[in-house]
Amino acid sequence: MLELKGIGASAGIAIARAYRLEEPELTVSKTTVADQDAEIRRFEEAIQKSKSELEKIKDHALKELGKDKAEIFAAHLLVLSDPELLNPVKDKISSEASNADFAMKETADMFVSMFESMDNEYMKERAADIRDVTKRVIAHLIGVELPSPSLISEEVVIVAEDLTPSDTAQLNRQYVLGFTTDIGGRTSHSAIMARSMEIPAVVGTKEATAKIENGTMVIVDGLSGDVIIDPSAETIAAYEEKKKKHEAQKAEWAKLVNEPTVSKDGQHVELAANIGTPKDVKGVIENGGEAVGLYRTEFLYMGRDQLPTEDEQFEAYKAVLTNMEGKPVVVRTLDIGGDKELPYLHLPKEMNPFLGFRAIRLCLEEQDIFRTQLRALLRASVHGNLRIMFPMIATLDEFRQAKAVLLEEKAALQSKGTEVSENIEIGIMVEIPSTAVMADVFAKEVDFFSIGTNDLVQYTMAADRMNERVSYLYQPYNPAILRLITLVIEAAHKEGKWVGMCGEMAGDPIAIPILLGLGLDEFSMSATSILPARTQILNLSKEEAASHKEQILGMQTTQEVIDFVKKTFNVK
Repeated sequence: MLELKGIGASAGIAIARAYRLEEPELTVSKTTVADQDAEIRRFEEAIQKSKSELEKIKDHALKELGKDKAEIFAAHLLVLSDPELLNPVKDKISSEASNADFAMKETADMFVSMFESMDNEYMKERAADIRDVTKRVIAHLIGVELPSPSLISEEVVIVAEDLTPSDTAQLNRQYVLGFTTDIGGRTSHSAIMARSMEIPAVVGTKEATAKIENGTMVIVDGLSGDVIIDPSAETIAAYEEKKKKHEAQKAEWAKLVNEPTVSKDGQHVELAANIGTPKDVKGVIENGGEAVGLYRTEFLYMGRDQLPTEDEQFEAYKAVLTNMEGKPVVVRTLDIGGDKELPYLHLPKEMNPFLGFRAIRLCLEEQDIFRTQLRALLRASVHGNLRIMFPMIATLDEFRQAKAVLLEEKAALQSKGTEVSENIEIGIMVEIPSTAVMADVFAKEVDFFSIGTNDLVQYTMAADRMNERVSYLYQPYNPAILRLITLVIEAAHKEGKWVGMCGEMAGDPIAIPILLGLGLDEFSMSATSILPARTQILNLSKEEAASHKEQILGMQTTQEVIDFVKKTFNVK
């Protein structure tokens, strides 16, 4: 038995045999075939098998994660139907008596090399598509099985170096009981998607793939961040018991679905959810969300070849607003850049993309894109309780420009007779230290703030949150971060405005008593974190939490804060 320590990225316990998700060696060498026609038929069969697999993957992604993510696989299917790729392969088999796998690889390599040499990110993405589908076809030709999460048909725990969004999109919750990875943190895409899919996960173990063989029994404890390899029967029994207790706890939490979030001393706070697609609203309702605190609209733009139309966006926003039945919905305008790229925008590579041309900076420069989104939002506003939030605001001038564009589009729509809600709140995300420091100035002009702690922490600590070597600096409880948050809350309340938080910190049991005491009004988190958070807040006194405010803000280190909260508020 061996134990690994990682980061508990998604709560729950999974016990099953390991399924290593890794790419096999696909060695191809040239041979001469005697029957070229038979070899072409073998090639065509491999194409059909590959298409059949991709269709299944696409259907699964469509069913589980929506149209946007399924588009990734639709693009792969198009490549496999492209005569520009397939005909040269057949010609090589006929004219050179080449084996199909070598002909396919040589032809694909030529296209990949050509696309990669282009100074165009969209075309480089096409090279990646060709590489992916070529791998699948060659695997069929040489009889090697590729791992495919969507095709898993028995209960497993996935072990991988990392999971891409498309890997995660393929996970079948019926059979994938959990996963563990070498790299990643609580804010990595795979971690966020695991929580939204309610799959227990431990990430950042550093050596899961080095230590876990295929088929080995594994326990993934997403509550503690532990991974137990080849556990004894006694250990399995102990974790089965822990799993039962967790399930029983979830059943208790479920009783609070329709209850308001009120502290012991009668103070109400709003518990909201972060979502990425209209489909996620179902989880918000099922978990008792009182609002959507962050609708990440960039997923509408990703995994496709062109910008979404105004009508496509209108339908998505309308669906979320309608299904929330009057509860507030904070929509963040396009936050592209940093780790989220849109190949079809053809933006140049940057040395420091997180500090570069992204989010509101891009929208103010590319106003056609921005105005299209704003019109779609404004048209949808009459279908619910819409709040619009601009991301990455660093200066007051940026906010004023963004708001002016919004008001211009509103006036233009109304002049044409289009109905627009008159009660749309306009706010900003506070994720840049300069904005937090100047919150008193911003508070006079915005309707609300939403603190994005994932970026606020990395910018304040000057540490890339995706970099494992500096991950120890991701310290949301660091007194420096807590003082910035305090500045924002006090400035907003002075002007009679409300403050939410939509970063990971909002659902963290250690942070919740602190944030309640600092006066945070709205906590937005993964939908599955809402009921545990409600349970915790119901047992806290806001007045008592606030009485510790100055003491906490006066502490010197993160560890002091953690120790104090655990002891004072009985947080484990």
